[in-house]
Amino acid sequence: MILTHTVKSFYELSLDELYALLKLRSEVFVVEQNCVFLDQDDKDQKCYHLMLYKEGELVGYSRLVPPGLSYSETAIGRVITAQSVRGTGLGKVLMELSITYCHQFFGKGPIRLGAQVYALDFYSRLGFEVAGEEYDEDGIPHVEMIFWNLKDR
Repeated sequence: MILTHTVKSFYELSLDELYALLKLRSEVFVVEQNCVFLDQDDKDQKCYHLMLYKEGELVGYSRLVPPGLSYSETAIGRVITAQSVRGTGLGKVLMELSITYCHQFFGKGPIRLGAQVYALDFYSRLGFEVAGEEYDEDGIPHVEMIFWNLKDR
């Protein structure tokens, strides 16, 4: 299996890359999760976009959000893997890359995310800790989680 990845600011994305990542986000968040919401929230332009490819096909994506845009901390959002690769470990690869690039772009501070409750164990195994009460976002239970660096504690 040949894995590659790229991470780009919004304005560095090619039209094909933008189309592919928006298509994958719609396939997962809107169609698969049957969730009607406005995905384009005017944050993409200020973020970095991490795209994970398996043999040239986009199979994973996350949005790396600078501090102060969604939370006071750096954030990771819109985390998705294509249905065809779930259970193969690529979600872990995607998140490890996301953490690395967040630290590269925004410094070694804490990283926050809004996790769907069903994925709490996944994020916990990566070092994220629950940091709030459960809340409803577009009909799906979520909870905020935070990743601390050892030197931040």
